[in-house]
Amino acid sequence: MRLPRPVLTASVVVTATGSLLLVPHSATADRDPPVREGSAQDGAAGNGAARNSASTARNALAAPVTDLSGTTAGYPREQVLTPDPENPADRSVKLGLTPYHAIAPKLNALQRLGDRVSVEIAGESAGGHRLYLVTVTAPESARETRAQERMRELIENAPRAAAKDPAVKRTYKTPVFFNNNIHGNEWEGTDAALRAVERLATAKDARTADLLAHSRLYFNITANPDGRIAGTRANANGFDLNRDFITASQPESRAIRQIGIDKQPAVMVDLHGYVNGTLIEPTTPPHGENYEYDLFLKNTYANALGMEAAVNGLGYTPAEDGVEPAQIPFRDQEEGWDDWPPIFTPQYAAFHGTVAAHTVEIPLQVNNAAYESLPVAELRRRAAVNVDVADAAVRATLDFARTHRSSLIADQIEVFRRGAEGAAQVPVSAETVPGVPGIGPEDVYTTEFPRAYVVPAGATQRSATAAARLVDHLLANDVRVTRATGAFRLAGRSYPKGSYVVDLRQPKRGMANVLLADGTDISDKVSVMYDISGWSLGRLWGATVTPVRGGTSLAAVPRRAVETATGVGYVAPRGTLRLRLDDPREIAALNSLLKQGVPVRLAADGSVLVPGSARAKAVALAREYDVAFDATKATGGTPLHHTRVAAAVTPGELFALREMNFDVVPVSTAILNAGFDWSAADVLFASSGLSHTGLDASAQAALGAFLGTHGLVGRGAAGAALNAATGLLPVRPVAADGDANGVVRVVSSGPVTAGAPDHGFVYAPLWFTDLGPGVRVEQSYATGDPLVAGHWRPLTDGTAGPTAAAGQASVVSGPHAVLFGTEPLFRDHPKGQFPQVGRALLTVS
Repeated sequence: MRLPRPVLTASVVVTATGSLLLVPHSATADRDPPVREGSAQDGAAGNGAARNSASTARNALAAPVTDLSGTTAGYPREQVLTPDPENPADRSVKLGLTPYHAIAPKLNALQRLGDRVSVEIAGESAGGHRLYLVTVTAPESARETRAQERMRELIENAPRAAAKDPAVKRTYKTPVFFNNNIHGNEWEGTDAALRAVERLATAKDARTADLLAHSRLYFNITANPDGRIAGTRANANGFDLNRDFITASQPESRAIRQIGIDKQPAVMVDLHGYVNGTLIEPTTPPHGENYEYDLFLKNTYANALGMEAAVNGLGYTPAEDGVEPAQIPFRDQEEGWDDWPPIFTPQYAAFHGTVAAHTVEIPLQVNNAAYESLPVAELRRRAAVNVDVADAAVRATLDFARTHRSSLIADQIEVFRRGAEGAAQVPVSAETVPGVPGIGPEDVYTTEFPRAYVVPAGATQRSATAAARLVDHLLANDVRVTRATGAFRLAGRSYPKGSYVVDLRQPKRGMANVLLADGTDISDKVSVMYDISGWSLGRLWGATVTPVRGGTSLAAVPRRAVETATGVGYVAPRGTLRLRLDDPREIAALNSLLKQGVPVRLAADGSVLVPGSARAKAVALAREYDVAFDATKATGGTPLHHTRVAAAVTPGELFALREMNFDVVPVSTAILNAGFDWSAADVLFASSGLSHTGLDASAQAALGAFLGTHGLVGRGAAGAALNAATGLLPVRPVAADGDANGVVRVVSSGPVTAGAPDHGFVYAPLWFTDLGPGVRVEQSYATGDPLVAGHWRPLTDGTAGPTAAAGQASVVSGPHAVLFGTEPLFRDHPKGQFPQVGRALLTVS
């Protein structure tokens, strides 16, 4: 659930010159901290499954399904699913709900009920479990299915024509999407979905027939099977999947992303728990400034009213059942349940054309402490009530989709038309969104879309590598990108051939802008935010992103559409090689060389020198990581060695460390107290789950002995506290508010941060004062107000705001320690910041 906050009112070729060059390749609520990740010890798995290719979901869903003759298949598309081994330890069993191993047999049985139910495998979870996407619709011939696909593409790609097309109005089936169990220990959405599929498969009434004749209903049966089985909020990698949609680091998130692209739902519901009474979005302010919010609010509020009536109509009462009446935050609360960041499923779905999207929080808690403490009979009673409530929300949404089919599709078309034609957003008001009570100036959030963005061809290797990553991410999110086939000038600036141009006159301009814009400082808008408030990919991923304002024409820019970024991998043909360490992929390539025993040296400029004898290995790594090994005449340098990291970190940090190819051994207070063999580590990275005061005397002594000869990299309050306890760096940390977060301007000044972008990410930021002898400032917050986008207010006494941090040290180092007051690995997101941690680990080890 979205935890509530207090309511306050290529292959290698040889060129003509002989160089080796890589060919470019194409409420009772869970009161856990709302956005902070727990220790990586909390159920995080290894990174083998985590490295599922980003193309898994695309391959699973995007390709047309064909029959044995090779033609596009119609519906139903039945298949027999291989059952999973029975698992009595599945945490669903205790609640009387459907364990994961029973889902495949259940879906096999549902497919046999008639000709309405189809099952696809949408991908695999981080833990290797299948993700089942069920489609329920009236049967379609292959020809009818092709017609549906043509109309879907027409709606997105030619919305003005689609609005006038009588076939769209008459025969296009409204796509409706139900996402279930994205938080693994919020189980009941899965069971409600299975109940709904069975009812739809067998119902004979005219309303159901009309619904299925004019709709395609999609059910992601369990979005998080790892967590469902284990009874954890997160997946097997320890990730909260409902925070991952801007980054899409996890295979489950990528599968949902692909469903949104391929199925293009007009309506979606994300079933969560537990808030009593049932919470049904739309949300409180602030609202995402890149949405066509007038259309979104109109439909989301209307469906919320129907769900509220259905839930309350079940007859459950506070006195007899412990069930409070449903609530709609937009109407019933002032702040604390915002839809500002696109990291949640419904908010992300809006950028793919969904015009009614909801998080629904069912009422009765059965997870966490309740799961352990309540009698089984009470847990099962609560779970049964929750299934009823979730099912009521599903039924109401289906009725809404059936009765509002024409207006829903018309509004989806209008979303895409505004984007394609560069039309202005329509601010919400009582006049523009009639029927929604209480709209005020506090609900008005719009943005000025630029005419385009240019991602210049990299002047440096870092910017080129970052640009390629960013472009591939845009394309994966269904943003259209072109590449200049010659040099050009635009809005008074010159750009080289090969620069990428993102025309904002495209159907999914909101998606393009939310990924590429700097964002907004909304600190003065509300007193509290639900989750992160800034996320700029350009600023945090290390790419140069230039907005083109005004009415600039792109007609004179020579360009062509691209389907993948041009690779930048390269290996010089002779001599010593130089590998920069400005990108996480470069750190990963370096670590691979070190693991292979290649004698690598750290140069004075922060790059590494690789002997020419390792050229063949460099070629393989340039291809694998898309990095460049340039020629150099430099000599000397400090030898580097294979680095093993003992890590007391969050799951996102653990994932990022492994992404950079570090060998990582997770540790915690409990693990050290049990007796840890420090000979297995070369450096300690501590940010979460390790308390010096919680260590027994033996563990403290062993840690002290290790740090006496090795190094510490610390992040945040936990890292600073461990540094203070062990006396490595004489500094005084100063903490901002625990909710402060966003994109900040920084100034780098030391070898650890050499080559870093001039922006960083903070969450509960720290800075360091009273610097003692031997302490070097590696990075500082910029002067003035360093916050570019986000939410960072001073404390109640007026201190510790962003201006108080201005000019203060954000990263400091000494001979055996580096401390970060920023969040350089947060949720595997700020890619351009990763190398700072990589350099720190290599330096102090």
